[in-house]
Amino acid sequence: MDHQPNNPLHGVKLEQIINKLVEHYGWQALGNEIAINCFRSDPSVKSSLKFLRKTPWAREKVEQLYVDTFAGNTTTEKADPWAAALKKLDSDA
Repeated sequence: MDHQPNNPLHGVKLEQIINKLVEHYGWQALGNEIAINCFRSDPSVKSSLKFLRKTPWAREKVEQLYVDTFAGNTTTEKADPWAAALKKLDSDA
């Protein structure tokens, strides 16, 4: 099995992606972010998985939203610019 340390989706299942996006955005906001019926009309994880597995363009949009939402928030500095500034001040002193 290939190791892909720079791929933020490596080892993450589609079901995990959907669950985390729904937890973060909610179904309504997720449907506003990505305009597909499986998020807008009677949404469920099961129906979303079925649609996304058959529709590559929609899956790409969902995966990209996941990366944009969660991949960049792994460090405190990106989440909190003040923490980054204080860390820099401490290292300069």
